[in-house]
Amino acid sequence: QVHLVESGGGLVQAGGSLRLSCAASGIIFRINDMGWYRQAPGKQRELVATITSGGSTNYADSVKGRFTISRDNAKNTVCLQMNSLKPEDTAVYYCNADISMNLLRRSGYWGQGTQVTVSS
Repeated sequence: QVHLVESGGGLVQAGGSLRLSCAASGIIFRINDMGWYRQAPGKQRELVATITSGGSTNYADSVKGRFTISRDNAKNTVCLQMNSLKPEDTAVYYCNADISMNLLRRSGYWGQGTQVTVSS
């Protein structure tokens, strides 16, 4: 059993910053890619940023230069530093991780989501 728990969401004014954190726990042999996704009301869930176990990152064009994803492999955590926030960044943010529980069993997991609201 694997759990992802997010924290750090909230309400912020446009131009402000927030930092999201996600911790993985449970039966974990190895965590492969980790990432953040978001879903705004009435829209599909979309990729925000991903990071490999080696530290390579990928960002949605809409957040490049404003958001930074990082991870701590020793603590099984991934963070998303969000700067220069805009009202259009308002969404529920979900942590995602590709986790191997052993050499044969590998699956993707989602956190419960954390609300980020940016006021204009």
